[in-house]
Amino acid sequence: MSLDTVTDIATSGIGFTLPILVAASGELISERAGVLNLSLEAMMLTGAFAGVLGAVATGSPVLGAATAVLAALIFGVLQAVWSIGLRADQIVVGIASNALALGATTYGARLLLADGKGHRVPGFDALRLPVLHRIPVVGPALFGQTALGYLCLAVVAVLAFVFSRRTKVGLVIDAIGEDAVAADRTGLPVRAVRYGCVLLAAFAAGLGGAQLALSEVHSFSDNMTGGIGYLAVVAVIAGRWRALGVIWASVFFGIAQALQFALPALGVDVPFALLVMLPYLIAIVAVSGVVGNSRAPRDLTVAFARTS
Repeated sequence: MSLDTVTDIATSGIGFTLPILVAASGELISERAGVLNLSLEAMMLTGAFAGVLGAVATGSPVLGAATAVLAALIFGVLQAVWSIGLRADQIVVGIASNALALGATTYGARLLLADGKGHRVPGFDALRLPVLHRIPVVGPALFGQTALGYLCLAVVAVLAFVFSRRTKVGLVIDAIGEDAVAADRTGLPVRAVRYGCVLLAAFAAGLGGAQLALSEVHSFSDNMTGGIGYLAVVAVIAGRWRALGVIWASVFFGIAQALQFALPALGVDVPFALLVMLPYLIAIVAVSGVVGNSRAPRDLTVAFARTS
């Protein structure tokens, strides 16, 4: 395998990684607070659709990305109201949200992005950083991103630092995720923190959807996320609810997706259906305990109800 081929796989892998990673970074914070967002897929898909629609309508990819985040936040509000305010089952809410988003975006794309509008999308172009871009293998992959791609990396870094287990806000989130009732008795605003964490996850998911649609593909197609939101949730589990683990898990899933296209080009005779399943098969292995045991936050998916 030549160096150019390895570079191409790395570049493609990081391209697949970024939407997973930024969404997983937000989901990590939400799950540490006790709220599971299976609706991450809905947030990303809606964000991708709204981002393309906004970019086409305004001619600006920046406004398109802003529209993507806003649309994802709407789903985030719904997730928060249902799962926190109304104490609905978080898994059921997530599955219902994903079905709603798939139907709404499919219909919306045919209604609003017909006549080829979805294939003429103002998007973000690559910004290659001088010198750094020339580093073998990792240079083109990390330092040849778009402005939105760099923003995603910056958001991941900020979230990992601000909400780490060494900061006050990070400790508050962990306390609520471990025992919300006890945290409430100490005066911590459990519902407010959980609302904020869900909206933060929605913001990150919208950014990931915009990155996929406006940086990587420059178009929108039906169900274009294709399970990326679920992979982001799995990355949090496989990463053992720690930022560094989530980063490695996201990179691993991104490379696995890149191999779908790289292996046939390298002449490896593997059934295409198996290549499509590859990231998800790896995800199943990752959460099955084979790669090591981990413990979720104790109150994850547990609805909070104040006791007297």
